[in-house]
Amino acid sequence: MKNKMVTTSITIILAILLIGAIAIIIIKMDHKSGTKDPSIEEVVKNSVDVPEITTNMKNDHFIKIALKIETNNKKAKEELEKRDFQVKDTVIEELSELAVEDLKGRNGKEKFKNALKHKIDSYLQNGKVLKIYITSYAIQ
Repeated sequence: MKNKMVTTSITIILAILLIGAIAIIIIKMDHKSGTKDPSIEEVVKNSVDVPEITTNMKNDHFIKIALKIETNNKKAKEELEKRDFQVKDTVIEELSELAVEDLKGRNGKEKFKNALKHKIDSYLQNGKVLKIYITSYAIQ
């Protein structure tokens, strides 16, 4: 009986030590992989301006919108510049499916930018889109 209790106690202690060691490793890996925000110079260097686009929306309103798309590297920026026609098409396509109410408020604009980001990411081969900024916006 005493041998069984000692074996069980040792097993429990080893399990606790193993869980602790795994937790420390995960925390250290997470800490190392956490990257700091890029400087403004890096953001500008890896960003592409999308000139103002005027298009119809779902409910017969017009929208004028300009964007800045931040990529994660120089190659992605260069590729995005070459794919400008696809970006414009994607923006027009997304806006044509939205009503004015869909873009109201911060949440509406974030949903639009996220949908745009995912579609653009789907055809980028040399990187990815980090963030999309709306630099000009007017609805009539």
